[in-house]
Amino acid sequence: MTTSHQNPCAQSEATCAYAAQALAPGELAAAEAHIAACPDCQRELESLRPVVDRFVAWPTDVLRPTASLQGRLALRIARDTGKEAVRPPAPQWSEPEWEQVAPGIECKLLATDTERHRISMLVRLAPGASYPPHTHAGVEELHLLEGELWIDERKLFPGDYNYGAPGAGDDRVWSETGCTCILVTSTRDILR
Repeated sequence: MTTSHQNPCAQSEATCAYAAQALAPGELAAAEAHIAACPDCQRELESLRPVVDRFVAWPTDVLRPTASLQGRLALRIARDTGKEAVRPPAPQWSEPEWEQVAPGIECKLLATDTERHRISMLVRLAPGASYPPHTHAGVEELHLLEGELWIDERKLFPGDYNYGAPGAGDDRVWSETGCTCILVTSTRDILR
């Protein structure tokens, strides 16, 4: 296992937690943005992938019974005690928070597909903010919701869609007015 003295970045612990899929949903976007911008953490993540991949076949949540078993147990306990059945609460979805991932750039994580290295998020750029030049590791899809956004020499307006092919790069992405978009992209994009 890689230790923090081998990775000089102060975020290496978060990178390890990210690799182990142990971060809270609200911490994912910031960790992914940091890893995308930090060569030390990119190397750390790559060195951890084979270890984490070995755990894929292990059962998850082995101590918690299935929902149907929990329901049957609740009914049996209620019958045996004469009390009302207490069923486990249904999982609740909570609205993700906006997180500042770089000066003038905020993200709200919508979904992560770690198996395919894909992420979908809402991205908000402040007026004058720009995203660093990058190369797409996979398909990048962007749908502009509000404001105006420049991608190199192309100016996008609300409702516009931009497709970025794998291996293609964006040298300059910025917004003069500020904007909000939906972005679906690879977690392995390379910042230049």
